[in-house]
Amino acid sequence: MRAFIVHTAEQLPALLKAFRKEAGLTQVEVAIRLGVTQQTISALERNAQKVSAERLLHLLGILGVEMVLQGKLHPSSETNPAAEMPPW
Repeated sequence: MRAFIVHTAEQLPALLKAFRKEAGLTQVEVAIRLGVTQQTISALERNAQKVSAERLLHLLGILGVEMVLQGKLHPSSETNPAAEMPPW
């Protein structure tokens, strides 16, 4: 599957809808699996800014999609591999 870089919450609705269609699922089928109404799924596909992380991860799991978090490379990290490591 292709990777998509998401910079803003406004990008999520179109991706969620596309992933749902790619999975061959209707809004009703996703709603039943997620335990919400079809109207909630429709609202998510129009405006995903308010979705909780827990619900988003559950939805992505239903759609067969995983979320990968990756840090951006900074110019200083190209010469110093330790600069890529988080401070903890």
